Amino acid sequence: MALPPKYLFDDCKNRMIEKFEYIVRRLLLSVGVLIGLTLIVFVLTRVIPSNPASLYLGPRARPAEIERVNKQLGLDKPLPAQYLDYVGDVVRGDWGDSISSKQPVLDEITSRLPATMELVMVAMLLAVVVGTPLGVLSAQLHGKLPDMVVRIISLVGVSMPAFYLGLLLQLLLFHELGLFFLTRRFDGTLRFTHPIDEITGFYLFDTAVTGNWVAFKDVAGHLVLPALTLAAYPIGLVARMTRATMLEVMEQNYIRTARAYGISERFILYNYALRNAIVPTLTVIGLTLAYLLTGAFYVEYIFNWGGLGTFTTTAFLNLDYPAIMGMTLFGAGGYVIINLVVDLAQAWLDPRIRLK
Repeated sequence: MALPPKYLFDDCKNRMIEKFEYIVRRLLLSVGVLIGLTLIVFVLTRVIPSNPASLYLGPRARPAEIERVNKQLGLDKPLPAQYLDYVGDVVRGDWGDSISSKQPVLDEITSRLPATMELVMVAMLLAVVVGTPLGVLSAQLHGKLPDMVVRIISLVGVSMPAFYLGLLLQLLLFHELGLFFLTRRFDGTLRFTHPIDEITGFYLFDTAVTGNWVAFKDVAGHLVLPALTLAAYPIGLVARMTRATMLEVMEQNYIRTARAYGISERFILYNYALRNAIVPTLTVIGLTLAYLLTGAFYVEYIFNWGGLGTFTTTAFLNLDYPAIMGMTLFGAGGYVIINLVVDLAQAWLDPRIRLK
């Protein structure tokens, strides 16, 4: 017997209220996490023996100039007052000025973000497109040779450090085989022969939209090695998680019943088993995406990519605490947002999950 429309409306209304309350709780919890994290990093950057004013002015700075910059940066105030000033500036959208580049930290991050996000998105696409089918194949042929090969590939991908794998790919594919490109996002000669019209900062998209196919091919070629390096870990992780969840699901009674009814194995594999096994894998994919936001830094440094990785590395080497704080805030915010999206996606894909 079908439920009356009133009950259906009330159930839908309760679900919407439940989701809204869950989002509010998660956002409030996230604010607390961000405050705690910024407080820890703020204290650590201040207790490290250094003189930010001297770094800001250079090695030949005079004592009077150092004192003036200390007052300008608020470094002459007590530590609690400095932190409250910093939080207030962040709320107003002022993340401070980088000591190294003398530019606003927020401008530095936004200008370099497209380079990092393009690399992360291509690597994540490779992880999903390659890792998921490998996991399905490994579960389907459990105990056979393809399963063993996939498990070895997954183990190598998960355990191989990104910086070491990047150097190996550079030596093998570039130096030995002459394939692809070594560093940077595109060849410098393109600035004169086929200049890229920057619309979004995502060069693959910009070159495709403007029909600059010569530059598109060059940008894609430069993306191969860093994207493969960055995608190795998530490919192994997604493949292993997909295999494990698929094996568990394929032992369920409804899978045996579907086989007994004569339903094709391919239909069972992709419409029943994979659909129910994808929820735990989705969590891994979301957390991996959050990891790649910061894991890309090592890869960017090796391939001289010019994104957030180069900026962050320079900030740490120069004890550029405004830049360090800005990148910490950016990375933590990315983790919080991605975790929230993953939780909501899980609840949407699996009605059994309640947002309590």
